[in-house]
Amino acid sequence: MTDELLTPRQVYAEYGFSIGTLANWRWAGIGPDFIKTPGRSGRIKYKRSAIDAWIDANTIRTGGQRAA
Repeated sequence: MTDELLTPRQVYAEYGFSIGTLANWRWAGIGPDFIKTPGRSGRIKYKRSAIDAWIDANTIRTGGQRAA
């Protein structure tokens, strides 16, 4: 089974993170892992599993504790 690759537009449509927010996160190095094809104007893709893992890692439980 292969991991689905999503464009920033697809991430926005399915998860609600805007294209600009994703770009800012990439620049700051704080968002989900991504793939960039070689070249100056390489295309950006996200593995669905990377988005889900990033969401899980950044989920905070009520009371301020990280979710396990």
